[in-house]
Amino acid sequence: MSSLKINGKKLLEIGYPQSPVFRIAMDVIEKHYGHYTEEEAIALLTKVLADPAAYADDAILGEIAQELLVPAAPAVIALRETPVPYSVYGESYIEEGAVKQLNNAVRLPVAVAGSLMPDAHQGYGLPIGGVLAADNAVIPYGVGVDIGCRMCLSVLDLPVQTLLMNETSYTKQLMTFTKFGAGAEWKKREADPVLERSEFKEIKFVRNLFDKAAGQLGTSGSGNHFVEWGIATITDPQNEWQLAPGEYVALLSHSGSRGMGAQIAGHYTQLAKEICPLPEHAKHLAYLDLDTEEGQEYWLAMNLAGDYASACHHLIHKRLINAMGATLLARVENHHNFAWKEMYQGKEVIVHRKGATPAGKGVLGIIPGSMTAPGFIVRGKGEEGSLQSASHGAGRLMSRTKAKSSITNEVLKQQLLEHGVTLIGGGLDEAPGAYKNIDTVMAAQTALVEVIGQFVPKVVRMADGGPPED
Repeated sequence: MSSLKINGKKLLEIGYPQSPVFRIAMDVIEKHYGHYTEEEAIALLTKVLADPAAYADDAILGEIAQELLVPAAPAVIALRETPVPYSVYGESYIEEGAVKQLNNAVRLPVAVAGSLMPDAHQGYGLPIGGVLAADNAVIPYGVGVDIGCRMCLSVLDLPVQTLLMNETSYTKQLMTFTKFGAGAEWKKREADPVLERSEFKEIKFVRNLFDKAAGQLGTSGSGNHFVEWGIATITDPQNEWQLAPGEYVALLSHSGSRGMGAQIAGHYTQLAKEICPLPEHAKHLAYLDLDTEEGQEYWLAMNLAGDYASACHHLIHKRLINAMGATLLARVENHHNFAWKEMYQGKEVIVHRKGATPAGKGVLGIIPGSMTAPGFIVRGKGEEGSLQSASHGAGRLMSRTKAKSSITNEVLKQQLLEHGVTLIGGGLDEAPGAYKNIDTVMAAQTALVEVIGQFVPKVVRMADGGPPED
């Protein structure tokens, strides 16, 4: 029976890391080198520590060497004591959890500035409605799960009376040419330039998503995603399309990059967490340096997902516009859940807008309300304090669980009836009462955008209920 035992204190003294290798080394010495003196055992362990690769294939010492060759887990990255500057719009009706999440984000070592929009509510990493400028780094969860989720509004030449008097025809085309839900695909696949992008060949992880992307092109997700017919009212006589002020039939859609975007988000978020460990309360804010291979890969994949989301909207609109025999007069579209390279105080930064609309000076956007509330066509004012951003909608007042437990089908039906809205699909978690008052939200961001028109929903199609994709 061996009498020689090496303890952890001795291993620390000769430089062994405090890790599972402690137990392995002690067991190996006791089992195989009990006849050594303590000095001889320490000398042997010191040699293995100095050059573990030389002993990796050794029948006995290889177990110690291989454990030493395992890369040490990176140290947790500390947050700043003092936050970088940030602004909050409509703070009095933003939940505390969202403000706390922004407070974490603006303490990241790479943070430059932040902002919180009046529709903000708690999410993962950045809050929904959170905006963060970072120095040469991108935060996958600062972009969000549904990468490139966007709004697209098409103003058409159809007489408004045709929608009011012949809603059945509009409803039929909406049912025929849209498809909703997680995993939804069209049997007949459409060709599109986005499917020919080199990223599908050059990025290994994205390569495996091609078939999913091809099948889901031109479909919409679940949760708060929708396609709806309605009436757009142009109020600004100096509008960019030179349209006469007045009412027009319009088509509005909201969805993102479908399963492809969700899988890109999940993969690179996990990678960021491994490379960039943060304190537990900030772990979803893990970031990738854009000078690294991983950072560049995510950046390319994110941009591909954003362009794919745009292609989905354009295909949906093309099908419906053709089906109605209409002509496109004007279009407004904008991403949220994305990151952009922009200038801030003379320096290039990465601006993350998770559930926030770009609102640079002169930039157009559409900010929806709910299935019964108007949305607003806006022109950005380029406000630096908001990082040239505005809200992406009314924002949730209730969680999905609370909405389902506190809003009844009868209440929803009555609200739809009062506003003259036909709903196809949808669930109580998307009922108007689950959202903040869009007029209150818009009043809190008059410094950020000017309103040049609005959109009132009339026929709304959504998925039949279920978890959101963004």
